[in-house]
Amino acid sequence: MKALQRFMQANFSKVRIQSVSLRFGVVYSALFIISAVMFLSFVWWGTIGLLDQRVRHSIALDAHAMLTEWTHEGVLGLENLISNRLAQDIDDNAIYLLSGPDNKLLAGNLAHWPTRLDPNLSWQTLPVLRDGQLNLAQIRVWTLQGNYQLLIGRDISERTQIQRMLTDAMLWTCLMVGLLAVGGGWVVRTLFRQIIHSINRTTLAITQGDMSRRIPVSGMGDELDDVALTINQMLDRITRLMDGVKQVSNSIAHDLRTPIARARAELEDAACSATNEQALRSAIDQAVINLDNVTGICEALLRIAQIEAGTRRSAFAIFDLATTLRDMAELYEAVAEEHGLELRTDLPAHLPFWGDQAMFQQALANILDNAIKFSPPNGTISLSAWNTPTDREQPGTLRIKVVDCGIGMNEADLARAPERFFRAERARHTPGSGLGLALVQAIVELHGGTLLLSHNNPGLAVTIDVPATYDLPGQI
Repeated sequence: MKALQRFMQANFSKVRIQSVSLRFGVVYSALFIISAVMFLSFVWWGTIGLLDQRVRHSIALDAHAMLTEWTHEGVLGLENLISNRLAQDIDDNAIYLLSGPDNKLLAGNLAHWPTRLDPNLSWQTLPVLRDGQLNLAQIRVWTLQGNYQLLIGRDISERTQIQRMLTDAMLWTCLMVGLLAVGGGWVVRTLFRQIIHSINRTTLAITQGDMSRRIPVSGMGDELDDVALTINQMLDRITRLMDGVKQVSNSIAHDLRTPIARARAELEDAACSATNEQALRSAIDQAVINLDNVTGICEALLRIAQIEAGTRRSAFAIFDLATTLRDMAELYEAVAEEHGLELRTDLPAHLPFWGDQAMFQQALANILDNAIKFSPPNGTISLSAWNTPTDREQPGTLRIKVVDCGIGMNEADLARAPERFFRAERARHTPGSGLGLALVQAIVELHGGTLLLSHNNPGLAVTIDVPATYDLPGQI
């Protein structure tokens, strides 16, 4: 038996300490009971206080009338008034007693003065003998001129009975409230356990490798659904990031293996078959070019990682983006002419902007490189920028748009274009690593903007939307 008791105590202690749902239910029940008891106590005291106040008010009115009668008519007038009041007492709860200087009873409905009367107290509640019955009454005594004494009171037996009935009702109500609180606490505990267990089952399945599990949503649109949707969105994002990491790892292995293998093959071929110094130097130079491609891919990945981590914000400053765009247009205008293309610009005089000028130059360079690379001769590339203010107080959105007339992309390629190492099928045979638009996406997101790729039929339209800035850096 002692062993069983120790076992139950140990398990109960464990549940009490470790069960969050049980603590939640207990707290709910305690708050419910405390609130109900406080409310019932307020009702009880309010009701009893109201009854007591009515009794005292009735006695005060009688006292005022009788003292006034005593002042004007004297003893006889007061005796007549007491007799009239007793005759008109329909409720049969009025108590009056008038005595003379020799303690002789002159008028009233009591056989004698109450034995427990305390002359030092104004209001007193004590038993009185009236009509042969001992009843509880609330009384007050006045000493009149000439050593006359006047006692006025009310029989409060009915009030006491009401008080007792109300007390019993309150006790039964408290018992029912306690039962309801325990039941409500159990229901709350059950609901809370269902929510926690649902989250626990989902996270346990995910830790075991099932990334497709999600927290069920009831569809009621309440706070629990909001929490479930938020967690599910977080899980979706984690899944996408993990898939992206896997894809990037595969892409890195594939894209780095080719130039490294090519450099190794060229060096190995030169070591085995080179007949003179010139052939050996040529093989080494070609291997260096392939290794430079590997270095460029690694630097691009490192730059994207730094930008996504936000470590490049230290270079943010106010600069005129319109001037930067014009400089980039002048730089690439000559490159476009070499490929038989025309670069057109539509830029405002000034575009104040808070950001990293060098990174925006890099982003625009990547976009213009792609536009020139994939556009056929005799085509046109347009670069435009403008500001779309929302109202007088908000600077609005700054939009940069580059449109070409090249090979374009299909819908599936447009959705995946900003991914690292992604290359559309039409661009497989052109040089590149598939990191250009990924770098642009990272730069735009670092500046709080969005990158949008759309069809130009033919060609591609690249749109960058970033928050415009008119204020000084210290206000941002």
